[in-house]
Amino acid sequence: MARAREQPDREDRITNEVVVDAYNEVERAMGWYYYLDDRLRFPFTAKCFKKRDTSPLRVGESAEVVGMAKEDDCMAEVFVFARHGKSKLAVPLGQLECLSHDNATGQAVADWHYWLARGYEY
Repeated sequence: MARAREQPDREDRITNEVVVDAYNEVERAMGWYYYLDDRLRFPFTAKCFKKRDTSPLRVGESAEVVGMAKEDDCMAEVFVFARHGKSKLAVPLGQLECLSHDNATGQAVADWHYWLARGYEY
Protein backbone atom coordinates (compact mmCIF):
# COMPACT_ATOMS: atom_id res chain seq x y z
CA MET A 1 0.00 0.00 0.00
CA ALA A 2 1.36 3.40 -0.99
CA ARG A 3 2.08 5.87 1.74
CA ALA A 4 -0.18 8.95 1.72
CA ARG A 5 1.29 12.18 0.38
CA GLU A 6 2.44 14.56 3.12
CA GLN A 7 0.04 17.39 3.90
CA PRO A 8 1.96 20.20 5.65
CA ASP A 9 -1.09 21.84 7.30
CA ARG A 10 -2.28 18.50 8.69
CA GLU A 11 1.26 17.58 9.80
CA ASP A 12 1.49 20.91 11.62
CA ARG A 13 -1.87 20.40 13.36
CA ILE A 14 -0.98 16.87 14.44
CA THR A 15 2.47 17.92 15.66
CA ASN A 16 1.27 21.03 17.53
CA GLU A 17 -2.15 19.92 18.78
CA VAL A 18 -2.25 16.13 18.98
CA VAL A 19 1.18 14.79 19.88
CA VAL A 20 2.76 17.97 21.20
CA ASP A 21 5.00 17.13 24.20
CA ALA A 22 4.34 13.39 23.69
CA TYR A 23 7.60 11.55 24.26
CA ASN A 24 6.46 7.92 24.15
CA GLU A 25 3.72 5.61 22.87
CA VAL A 26 1.44 6.11 25.86
CA GLU A 27 1.61 9.89 25.62
CA ARG A 28 0.93 9.80 21.86
CA ALA A 29 -2.03 7.46 22.39
CA MET A 30 -3.46 9.78 25.05
CA GLY A 31 -2.83 12.82 22.84
CA TRP A 32 -4.88 11.24 20.07
CA TYR A 33 -7.56 10.08 22.49
CA TYR A 34 -8.15 13.52 23.99
CA TYR A 35 -7.83 15.33 20.64
CA LEU A 36 -10.56 13.14 19.15
CA ASP A 37 -12.69 13.15 22.30
CA ASP A 38 -12.61 16.96 22.29
CA ARG A 39 -13.42 17.41 18.58
CA LEU A 40 -15.82 14.62 17.66
CA ARG A 41 -19.46 15.69 18.00
CA PHE A 42 -21.59 12.67 18.82
CA PRO A 43 -23.69 11.14 17.50
CA PHE A 44 -22.63 11.17 13.88
CA THR A 45 -23.19 8.86 10.96
CA ALA A 46 -20.31 6.95 9.43
CA LYS A 47 -19.92 4.37 6.71
CA CYS A 48 -17.62 1.38 6.83
CA PHE A 49 -15.09 1.56 3.99
CA LYS A 50 -12.62 -1.08 5.14
CA LYS A 51 -13.15 -4.65 6.30
CA ARG A 52 -11.61 -5.57 9.65
CA ASP A 53 -11.64 -9.06 11.13
CA THR A 54 -12.16 -7.55 14.58
CA SER A 55 -15.30 -5.67 13.56
CA PRO A 56 -18.77 -6.88 12.55
CA LEU A 57 -19.27 -3.95 10.17
CA ARG A 58 -19.36 -4.74 6.48
CA VAL A 59 -18.01 -2.47 3.74
CA GLY A 60 -20.74 -0.04 2.71
CA GLU A 61 -22.69 -0.46 5.94
CA SER A 62 -23.66 2.70 7.84
CA ALA A 63 -23.45 3.08 11.60
CA GLU A 64 -24.26 5.73 14.15
CA VAL A 65 -21.13 6.61 16.13
CA VAL A 66 -22.18 7.51 19.67
CA GLY A 67 -18.96 7.98 21.64
CA MET A 68 -15.34 7.16 22.29
CA ALA A 69 -14.35 3.80 23.73
CA LYS A 70 -12.55 3.86 27.08
CA GLU A 71 -9.00 5.20 27.18
CA ASP A 72 -7.56 1.76 27.99
CA ASP A 73 -9.17 0.32 24.86
CA CYS A 74 -7.49 2.95 22.68
CA MET A 75 -3.87 2.29 23.59
CA ALA A 76 -3.08 0.43 20.35
CA GLU A 77 -5.56 2.18 18.03
CA VAL A 78 -8.64 4.38 18.33
CA PHE A 79 -11.98 2.71 18.92
CA VAL A 80 -15.38 4.38 18.97
CA PHE A 81 -18.76 3.07 20.05
CA ALA A 82 -21.20 2.51 17.20
CA ARG A 83 -24.73 1.22 17.19
CA HIS A 84 -24.93 -2.05 15.29
CA GLY A 85 -28.45 -3.41 15.25
CA LYS A 86 -29.60 -3.29 18.87
CA SER A 87 -26.04 -3.43 20.19
CA LYS A 88 -23.44 -0.78 20.92
CA LEU A 89 -19.98 -2.05 19.92
CA ALA A 90 -16.47 -0.65 19.93
CA VAL A 91 -15.16 -0.53 16.36
CA PRO A 92 -11.93 0.90 14.91
CA LEU A 93 -12.29 4.52 13.83
CA GLY A 94 -9.85 3.72 11.04
CA GLN A 95 -12.48 1.69 9.21
CA LEU A 96 -15.14 4.42 9.24
CA GLU A 97 -15.73 7.22 6.77
CA CYS A 98 -17.23 10.20 8.59
CA LEU A 99 -20.49 11.43 7.06
CA SER A 100 -20.99 14.24 9.59
CA HIS A 101 -21.60 17.77 8.37
CA ASP A 102 -19.75 19.09 11.45
CA ASN A 103 -16.39 20.45 10.26
CA ALA A 104 -14.50 19.68 13.49
CA THR A 105 -15.71 16.08 13.48
CA GLY A 106 -14.83 15.55 9.83
CA GLN A 107 -11.42 17.13 10.22
CA ALA A 108 -10.56 15.09 13.32
CA VAL A 109 -11.53 11.80 11.65
CA ALA A 110 -9.57 12.82 8.53
CA ASP A 111 -6.55 13.60 10.72
CA TRP A 112 -6.69 10.10 12.23
CA HIS A 113 -7.05 8.50 8.77
CA TYR A 114 -4.08 10.56 7.56
CA TRP A 115 -1.97 9.41 10.53
CA LEU A 116 -2.76 5.79 9.66
CA ALA A 117 -2.19 6.29 5.91
CA ARG A 118 1.24 7.81 6.56
CA GLY A 119 2.18 4.67 8.48
CA TYR A 120 2.67 6.52 11.76
CA GLU A 121 2.33 4.64 15.02
CA TYR A 122 2.01 5.65 18.62
